[in-house]
Amino acid sequence: MEILAYSFMQRALLAGLLIAVACSVLGVFLILRRDAMLGHGLAEVAFGGIALGLFLHVLPLASAVAVAVLGALGMLRLKEKAGIHGDTAIGIMASCGMALGILIVSLAGGFNVSLFGYVFGNVLAIRPSEVWLAAGLAVVVVGVVILFYREFVFMTFDEEAARVSGIRVDRLNAVLAVLSAVTVVLAMKVVGILLVAAMIIIPAAAGLQLARSFRQAIWLSALISTATVFLGLMAAALWDLPAAGSIVVLSTLVFLACLAARRSPFLR
Repeated sequence: MEILAYSFMQRALLAGLLIAVACSVLGVFLILRRDAMLGHGLAEVAFGGIALGLFLHVLPLASAVAVAVLGALGMLRLKEKAGIHGDTAIGIMASCGMALGILIVSLAGGFNVSLFGYVFGNVLAIRPSEVWLAAGLAVVVVGVVILFYREFVFMTFDEEAARVSGIRVDRLNAVLAVLSAVTVVLAMKVVGILLVAAMIIIPAAAGLQLARSFRQAIWLSALISTATVFLGLMAAALWDLPAAGSIVVLSTLVFLACLAARRSPFLR
């Protein structure tokens, strides 16, 4: 417990737990809407924003948020207006974002330490301002979900019926896409671009294995996500392991345990 006396560890834990809540709540909706790979696609789009920010010497998180939000809205437009499937729209925008990042890195003369931090995650070096950003994000995500809970659930299971009933589906889809984009960018500080999708998908998938209701799925997802972030960070600090890898491996083990528990005759 002496590790928790260090300020950098306190910031890492606080930011990690707050981002874990935001990722897990959104993850349940994205999985049930069959948009699970949205997080991976937005992470690749955000890579272009990070590279652009470093190239222009502006705050990388700000440029990443701007590019990721534009990418998320672009995916929606492709899906709705061009009549293509969601996974195809994600693939197009993700490829474009990653290619943009590679071109900018090439123009800048190669990778630098800051860019590697976003690619692989560096939560132990998180700054106080980023902790406040994580806190604000968690409040916004939870607040929006509570405010539009019924609408989001309706849209998740039957979008056409929700549209007919008068729900502004397009607007709420845009809200969900923007929240996902901002969450992905901040989650990159915890697990990096390469693993950010895992932080959104795996805890939510684990919670859905055991949940008997939609609300219970959200609660279980948040519990699993925060627990694996806490244990992963502690393991990383104690045994000098990469924090991102520790968190994702623990999440995967919990998912496998939940999957085994669901198939157990004792829970049937």
